[in-house]
Amino acid sequence: MRDAERRHTKAAARDAVGTLTDRELFLVGVALYWAEGSKDKAWDRMEYLKLINSDPDVVTLHLRWLELLGVSRDRLRLQISIHESADLEAAQQYWSDLTGVARTQFNKPVVKRHNPRTGRKNTGDTCRGCVAIYVRGSADLYRRTEGAWYGIVLGAGPAT
Repeated sequence: MRDAERRHTKAAARDAVGTLTDRELFLVGVALYWAEGSKDKAWDRMEYLKLINSDPDVVTLHLRWLELLGVSRDRLRLQISIHESADLEAAQQYWSDLTGVARTQFNKPVVKRHNPRTGRKNTGDTCRGCVAIYVRGSADLYRRTEGAWYGIVLGAGPAT
């Protein structure tokens, strides 16, 4: 009973959203980037777009947002971060297929040491690691994203 109720509630909420306008997608993409992307710091200048995540839906939405911004796939570089016990080859193919980015555009992977006593649940054949998506030549896009984020914050007004 509870599973059916969960599915119904999720489906109703999904259907209520409908198709996003370009403006809505832009705002959602900015908020997603600000939550999950790399940010510039006074002590660590990084004025370029880089998002890292393991959720295929987050990655797909981020790519759709980049398309809206006019970023072509040839400007992207991907990097996989994965544990040494996982199948790196399969993970690279998975992320290449999902993103439409050729494997020739992948940077050297980050392979993490395996801890046999780990409490991680994402192990074995289904582990695809995280994918970092770098946008080459994106300093201006980064600055516009940061500015838009603060516009969203100001536009929302103070919390009550």
